[in-house]
Amino acid sequence: MLSAGLSNVSSLSFKRSNGVTAEGMRAFANLIKLLNLDLEGCLKIHGGLIHLKDLKKLESLNLRYCNCIADSDIKYLADLTTLKDLQLSSCRVTDLGVSYLRGLLKLTHLNLEGCPVTAACLEALSGLASLISLNLNRCGIYDDGCENFEGKCLKKLKVLNLGFNYITDACLVHLKELINLESLNLDSCKVGDEGLQHLKGLVLLQSLELSDTEVGNNGLQHLCGLRNLQSINLSFTLVTDIGMKKISMLSALKSVNLDNRQITDVGLAALTSLTGLTHLDLFGARITDYGANCFRCFKNLKSLEACGGFITDAGVKSIKDLKALTLLNLSQNVNLTDKTLELISGLTALVNLNVSNSRVSNAGLKHLKDLLNLRSLSLDSTRVTANEMKKLQATTLPNLISMRPE
Repeated sequence: MLSAGLSNVSSLSFKRSNGVTAEGMRAFANLIKLLNLDLEGCLKIHGGLIHLKDLKKLESLNLRYCNCIADSDIKYLADLTTLKDLQLSSCRVTDLGVSYLRGLLKLTHLNLEGCPVTAACLEALSGLASLISLNLNRCGIYDDGCENFEGKCLKKLKVLNLGFNYITDACLVHLKELINLESLNLDSCKVGDEGLQHLKGLVLLQSLELSDTEVGNNGLQHLCGLRNLQSINLSFTLVTDIGMKKISMLSALKSVNLDNRQITDVGLAALTSLTGLTHLDLFGARITDYGANCFRCFKNLKSLEACGGFITDAGVKSIKDLKALTLLNLSQNVNLTDKTLELISGLTALVNLNVSNSRVSNAGLKHLKDLLNLRSLSLDSTRVTANEMKKLQATTLPNLISMRPE
């Protein structure tokens, strides 16, 4: 039982506590000044939300991973009209449960990730005039019902996550009126080139997630007018070098994820006009030393991942002057040697370094002595031994907290 002395508390967290039960939640009823309540991962609270119905000042409620929570619980939230942030991911809430939220007109953030809802729930949400962030990731949503995205109130949405659903281009038709969107996640959806034409008017978009979709070169032409776009993920898509030339027109891009074996030196060269890039992920791209020369153009890079290509020590010469780098991943470039460690020895801002699956040896570790900010060092499947790594940590790099091999 909570002490009466806690009656003035404004924030309370019992995250992942098996000690909180539906009966025990009676003690919450008197916490009338409570603003924030975190019950994430509490698995014994089914039936207990009834004791929250009089918390008229509650603004934030976290019920993530409470897989005991069902529609019958959500109805007790209907009168909590001060709620602004409601987290329900991985609960057993359906469209019926969402319908109880109609009156929460101050709600700005709603997370329904992994809940068994359909697009029909959007009809209830379309009246939430303050909603700016909606997460419907992994809900199993189809196109039917997506016409409710055209509701007048949902036009205020800034963040929309539709990843890992069954939506197609037919759904994207209904997103074109969401003109305030700044972040859109379509990861692993069945959308393609034709669907992207409906995003042309979303000129405020800063982040677009298209990983593992059917988008190819032709679709990228529809994005060229999105001048505010800063981050785009095209991993595991059909985009090739030709598509990279279209991406290069997005001058505001700061983060590009191109995990794609269809990208070669030609595609990388098409990006050299994006001099403001701070993050570049080329995992699996077929980059050679010739293409690595393009890295010189990205002076602002803080994170570079060029794994699984054909880069040798000669190519690393184009990386050694990228002084802003805090993360460098060159793993699976099998011909890198100790010379690479010598070349990058001046990148003193590095926090994470990965040169796994290469020919680096114990002898090369001496070149890392000035990388005093290193916290993570991965040299798996190299000629470096665990004992030498431990010596490096003990004598030279005391800030290392993650080492492989270990």
